[in-house]
Amino acid sequence: MFEQTFRNIDDVLWKEEGCSTELDYTEQTSWMLFLKYLDDLEYERAQEAELVGKSYPFIIDEPCRWSAWAAPKNAAGEFDHDTALTGADLIAFVNGELFPYLQGFRDRATGPDTIEYKIGEIFSEIRNKFASGYSLRDALELIDGLSFRSQKQKHELSHLYEAKIRNMGNAGRNGGEYYTPRPLIRAMIQVVKPRIGERIYDAAAGSAGFLCEAHDYLRFGADGQGDGSHLSTSDLDILQTRTFYAKEKKSLPYVIGIMNMILHGIEAPNIVHTNSLTENLSDIQEKDRFDVILANPPFGGKERKEVQQNFPIKTGETAFLFLQHFIKYLKAGGRAAIVIKNTFLSNSDNASRALRKELLQSCKLHTILDCPGGTFLGAGVKTVVLFFEKGAPTRKIWYYQLDPGRSLGKTNPLNDNDLKDFVARQAGFEESENAWTVDAKDIDPDSVDLSVKNPNKAEAEPLRDPEVIINEIESLDKESEGILEGIRGML
Repeated sequence: MFEQTFRNIDDVLWKEEGCSTELDYTEQTSWMLFLKYLDDLEYERAQEAELVGKSYPFIIDEPCRWSAWAAPKNAAGEFDHDTALTGADLIAFVNGELFPYLQGFRDRATGPDTIEYKIGEIFSEIRNKFASGYSLRDALELIDGLSFRSQKQKHELSHLYEAKIRNMGNAGRNGGEYYTPRPLIRAMIQVVKPRIGERIYDAAAGSAGFLCEAHDYLRFGADGQGDGSHLSTSDLDILQTRTFYAKEKKSLPYVIGIMNMILHGIEAPNIVHTNSLTENLSDIQEKDRFDVILANPPFGGKERKEVQQNFPIKTGETAFLFLQHFIKYLKAGGRAAIVIKNTFLSNSDNASRALRKELLQSCKLHTILDCPGGTFLGAGVKTVVLFFEKGAPTRKIWYYQLDPGRSLGKTNPLNDNDLKDFVARQAGFEESENAWTVDAKDIDPDSVDLSVKNPNKAEAEPLRDPEVIINEIESLDKESEGILEGIRGML
């Protein structure tokens, strides 16, 4: 129903000089969508209050409500072109009045878990990139045609928004930073099996895909086909306010993550805009810990020396610091599923060996899923998923080598069917041609090598997809640039 509207919005943005990438398209669509959502939400609440004879205290002052400036209506309920701002007047209002007013909510809010605070955070992190008030007017009229009034409409909008995030992830070499393939996330959740009442955490949330999929799993069932009627009012309140927690360092993913969670039905997402790695692990208390952790921390990042001081095992590799963060934040008996580069399993440096030893001793690492090249478009690295429970040492590790029987790429991505056999076999740790078990006693205590070595198949170097090779070259180029910049800084 709304798919063509999204295409038309992209067409408008394509003509704008300030919007040159899929990232810009998603960012600009996000702030307009958010304000339209907010207007529909306030309208709905005002109607409900009126039915019981109460007045509703609007969050947004009238001059800055969507229905006042973005889409004013006449007495007949039709768009009022006579009063609608456009051209230079519209740009002046948005940049000079609207954004400063919305940014001020961060200071006026009663706390960070309120929708008022989220409004202030969002509009402090992004800016209007429209230079033409006529293009902005076109985009606003298109957005106004979208509606958040029914669950079905919200559901469709959430799917369309997910598609925008996927396109954004596929557009650049940092695709994995913004988009974790949803079939992989769904399989991870089906293995971990979160329950209502458990607190779920992602410290590198990106576009909040893990939390959105976990919400849909708990609300609509593993197949996503339920209607949520099995949940009580209390359950729904727990889902809304005390289930999903996230942190995100970068501004754009933070904003997109909030919008994505809102579209999935979480009105005031508990996403904090911060670098999780700046927290000192020794300060974490029991009340801070979580039952379930689902995450795909950034690949290949480097952290400064002062950040590394917060961790018992010092390393510049961002993903390895995140893994320590996750282990520390997990409750005893808590479950985690973490995406990480496959080189973590065999790196011979002291930090990698110490971290693997720590993982095996403090957690039961029960499953390693080996993902094929091309699972993450644009990432240029092979990945594995670590599944572990905290509080008991590792006895046995069940490995599964995912083989979809084809090369993965933009036109042929991972799908849910590719992971069905993994999810089915993992439930009973069943062995097969692609699945085997390793006893922890057989792991070399010095190297702590956890490499994926399928005993059922002869070791043969597979021919790699050209797209994967190109992505890897781009990733290595970027890494080289970072190293050279560091050397220049020392000169």
